[in-house]
This record gives sequence, C-alpha cells and structure tokens, in this order.
Amino acid sequence: MTRPDQPQPQPLTLTEAIIPVAGLILLVALSFYLFGDAGAGGPNQVALTVATMIAAFIGWRRGHSLDSLREAAVASVGSGIGAMFILFAVGALIGTWALSGTLVAMVYYGLQLLNPNYFYVTTCAICAVVSFSIGSSWTTVGTIGVGLMGIALNMDLSPAITAGAVISGAYLGDTTSPLSDSANLAAAAGGVNLYQHIRETAFTSVPAVAIALAVFFLLGRPGDFDASEKLRAIESAFDITPWLFVPLVVVIGLALLKFPPFTSIFIGALVGGVLAAVVAPERVITLGGVADGIPDWLAVVKGVWLALASGYKSDTGYAAIDTLVSRGGMESMLNTIWLVITALAFGGVVEKAGVLDRLIAPVLAAAKSAGALVASLVGSVFATNVVTADQYIAIVLPGRMFKGAFEKRRLAPVVLTRTIAAAGTPTSALVPWNSCGAYMAATLGVATFSYLPYAIFNFASPLLAIAIAYLGVRMLRVPGGTPASGSAGVGGPQGSEPS
Repeated sequence: MTRPDQPQPQPLTLTEAIIPVAGLILLVALSFYLFGDAGAGGPNQVALTVATMIAAFIGWRRGHSLDSLREAAVASVGSGIGAMFILFAVGALIGTWALSGTLVAMVYYGLQLLNPNYFYVTTCAICAVVSFSIGSSWTTVGTIGVGLMGIALNMDLSPAITAGAVISGAYLGDTTSPLSDSANLAAAAGGVNLYQHIRETAFTSVPAVAIALAVFFLLGRPGDFDASEKLRAIESAFDITPWLFVPLVVVIGLALLKFPPFTSIFIGALVGGVLAAVVAPERVITLGGVADGIPDWLAVVKGVWLALASGYKSDTGYAAIDTLVSRGGMESMLNTIWLVITALAFGGVVEKAGVLDRLIAPVLAAAKSAGALVASLVGSVFATNVVTADQYIAIVLPGRMFKGAFEKRRLAPVVLTRTIAAAGTPTSALVPWNSCGAYMAATLGVATFSYLPYAIFNFASPLLAIAIAYLGVRMLRVPGGTPASGSAGVGGPQGSEPS
C-alpha cells in the first residue's frame, strides 16, 4: 500500500529516524525494569515487535509501501536462518553431552586441574587459544565455554564473571583469526588482503586481550578449595573416562577442517548421543521412559532423541550436578530464536526506511579529524549492532558508508577494516537482542546485562581502536597522502602499507 501523494519514498527527518530507536531503547529498558532477566522470555520480543511497528509506520508515512517494508523484514529474518540453526544445534549438543557425561567429565577434570584463584584468567586464556585456532566464538562458547561454566558453578565462582571471561577469550579468535568468517568479511568490506588486515587488527586485539587477562587475574579469589566431596559425588553418578571427550575432539577437529559451524556442532551432538548409548544405556533408557513392548535398543533411540529435542533431566540428588546437566535440547533455544527473529525484523524495517542512513550521516559530517572519524565509525558500528541486531550488517553497512570519508583523508583501507573489526564483532555480544548477545546468554545461562561489565575484551577493543587513532598510531596512508590531523603516523613511514 503506497500513499498516492507520496509515490516516491522521502528521506526521514532526524526526529523521525530517532523515534523508533529511542522507542526500542525505552521499551527494552522498561522491560528490564519490570521483568529483570526474565524479559528475554517474551517481554523483550514484544518490545521489538512494537518498535518494528513504529518504524514501519514512519517508513509508510514517508512513502515506503507496506509490502516493501514487509519484504525487508522477511529478508532480514531470512538472513539469520543460519544463526538460528546453529542455536538449535548448540541446544542439541548440550542435551546429548549432558546425557553422555561429556559436560560432567569436563567439570571433573577441570576441578582437579584448574585453581579457583586463577580460574577466571585461565578461562579467558583457554577460550582465546581455542577460538584463535578454530576461528569461531560461537563454537568455542558452545563447547569449551559450557564446560567452564559448569566448573565455575562447582567452585562456587561467579557465573557472570566466568561468562565474561569465556566471551572475552572467545572473541579474540573471532576478531583476529584468519579462519574467522567475520574477519574475512571485514577485510573484504574494505578490499584489503586478509593477512594484512589480521596484522593490523592485532594492534587492538592483542592489547585488549592482555587487559582482559590482567583484569581477570585481579578478580581471582584467593583461598583454599577442596573439591574432594564434589569429585566423589560425580564419581558416584557418572563413570568418568577420557573417552567422554570424544565429542569435543570431533567438534574441534571439524572446526579446524573448516566445516560450517552448524555441521560441526550438530555432528558433535549426534556423536554425544551415540556415546551416551554406548557408555550409559541405562541412563538413556531412563530418560526415554521404560514402556512395555519397546525393545531396549528402541528405548535407547528414544532417549537420545529426547536429549536432542528437549535436553537431559538429571536426578542424582546432588544439586550442583543436577543443575549442571539438567539442560539443553533444541527446545531450550526457542525463546532465543524468537528474540532473534523479532530483532532482525526490526533491523530490516529500519534499514529499509532509511533510519540508519539518516542517523549516521550527521555523525560522519561532524568528524573533522582522523581520530574523530575513527570514533564516529566505532559509534556507528555499535549503533548498527543495536539497531539491526546483526554483526554482519554492522560490519558491511558502516564500512560502505565511511569508505569515501577514509579515502578523502587518504587513510589506508586497512585502517577502515581494522576499526570495523575492533568494534563490529566484539560489541555484538553486548546487545541482548543482537543474535550474538542472545546466543551467548542462552548458551552460557547468564543474562547479557549480567555478564556485560565483565566482557572486558569486547569493550576494550573498540576503545583501543579510538585511542590509537587519536594518538596517531598506525594511521597508515595511501601513497601521496598527508598526515592525519594531529598524527605523526608513528606506526610506520608515511605513505606505506604495514610491514
């Protein structure tokens, strides 16, 4: 339906562009005030739906047809189908790994090997190494991260700090690893060689992870810890052997071979189910429920099927173990997928209506120096993560809009891609309705606003990108360029690419 007096869409005024974004922020804030962390179970989705309707009305008022706005919402939701299936796969993986004992085995050996005094810093370091090796924060969090959360629970450590440490380490690889899809996308957005991009990204990501490690070291809790009682409880309920790590090895191996995340994770879930059938068939049959006339082998199939669909429910009598392993299943991810769908629909409508273009244009025009330009880019990338709920849009769209301004100042394209990488991927985990923030909260069992203060890497990285820009560090230029305002280009000779 198109208004006859406005056959062609008209640009939004600044006030019109602000209304849907401000409305969303206000509604989500009210949801958090009224419902707390339970807001992710429905109220936040309602807030996003209402904000989408507001944005659609403003777009319609400015000449966009309702059909075109609907198609934009549908296309945006369609772009997130891959992420939704990964969420389903992670839910299935957690269910079968809980059933087989893989999660408990990770906790069992972790209690013996990890010291609670240094647990947070060790957690961050482990996740950083794994994520850099496989190039995926989602796979790292969905496998190693889940186990580390279980260890923290049994050590009586803070779930919020542990989640922050897991996420901080996991996003190092997503930002800096040459195997990362987001790193490849950021390099492609600026037409930069991948390894040149990775080298420059290290100037923000390495200091950021170093800061994170230092903070988590200081957050360590000195004191004695006796795990003997918890180890005995685990031994009484599960038969712990190194074979229980087979599903984890399979997932990491497939990730290293560059299998898609969904494939790697879901195969890991199936392997977990097979392992459960082999090492603990009685437990699997109990989950499925004993029924007359059903042979044992079919009861085992039923139990594994239920773990994939609805997760595992433990009743060992030991609260810490039951809390750890009573979880998972594709069903557990439905609220998160609901959140992602409504967030992507909102993002599609506001992008079609021209909200982002109108909001970013004055910010871009106000940037009078190289440092201010980088700061504006970081802010625009974060705003795009908030508005569109998609890290890939936050990488591509601001990069496209700021490319001309960087060229005008003769800044090398790698400065643009480095800044996008430092801000786009890490900050996506800080937005509750962004697909990344929703995934982290659902997988680790900690609300986004709870772990946010401890996701040190994720806000240190964009802040460092701004700092080095104002200091003139590595502000490289294309041949024939002139020094950026206030910059001496201390990272290398003027007019050169990074060595």
